[in-house]
Amino acid sequence: MELHALHAFVKVVQTGSFTRAAEALSTQKAHVSRVVSQLERELGVRLLERTTRALSLTEIGREFFEQAVGILASVDEAQRTVQRAQGEPRGTLKLTCGVEFGMIAVSRWISTYLERHPQVQVDCELTGRLVDLVHEGFDLAIRLGTLADSTLAARRLGELRYGLFGAPAYLQRRGSPGHPRELPEHALLAFAGGSAPAAWTLGRGAASERVVLQPRLKASNVFVVRDAAVAGMGLAQLPWVVATDACAAGQLVPVLPDWQPPAVPVHAVFASARYLTPKVRAFIDLAAEAMQAATAAEPLPADS
Repeated sequence: MELHALHAFVKVVQTGSFTRAAEALSTQKAHVSRVVSQLERELGVRLLERTTRALSLTEIGREFFEQAVGILASVDEAQRTVQRAQGEPRGTLKLTCGVEFGMIAVSRWISTYLERHPQVQVDCELTGRLVDLVHEGFDLAIRLGTLADSTLAARRLGELRYGLFGAPAYLQRRGSPGHPRELPEHALLAFAGGSAPAAWTLGRGAASERVVLQPRLKASNVFVVRDAAVAGMGLAQLPWVVATDACAAGQLVPVLPDWQPPAVPVHAVFASARYLTPKVRAFIDLAAEAMQAATAAEPLPADS
């Protein structure tokens, strides 16, 4: 039994098809099918049930898959041991994060990472689904919000701070609210997905106000909301990192600056803190550095 056969079988299971596995392995579908069939003949068992519409693991195939993943992980760890001895980040970093934060920050981190480390490549998936890092072969995920209990390791990179913003023309036309209770009287632009009613929670010291919104615009893309605010369509709650350039250009100004929306924690999530390769550690360090620099460039909350 050869490692490349195990790798092909695991990739077929992870991707759900021979075609996608071949694309991931940069080879032909016929080659992957032949390798997996040869593996089954060598083992004397059927690992996969094949139909015209789908693939599924047999019972013994499921057990073999778990063992194969462990074997390949051990081989990867042996390679990581050599990489740690070499020190310089190298190889392909397989990374995933949400679409919004990928556009807001991670895309810039990747560019800096590739510039700093010429011997690395990045395979990045921006997705709204929760990726299974271990079974799908990812090195690292960047996740926002409170983390669920997990066997995975994590490092807090920082937090995403928010504020309320409006265009000068809108504020001149409609006035600026003096308290969160006045917000429903304004045209509001909300970043929210799904059918649940949008709501903002704002805090000042020990005080807290929750504002249920009837937004003029509700969009699942933060840049759509920012652009509407710049166009004077209403007031928007935005990450500071998204609003900063527009504020610097005089297109947006902070509203109710002494009332703060809750900050959202940002974490790097990975399989094991003990066996971080240089390529993973270098990206995490860069991300933490970038988050700290972005936070330092933002204005402090008014009640700080």
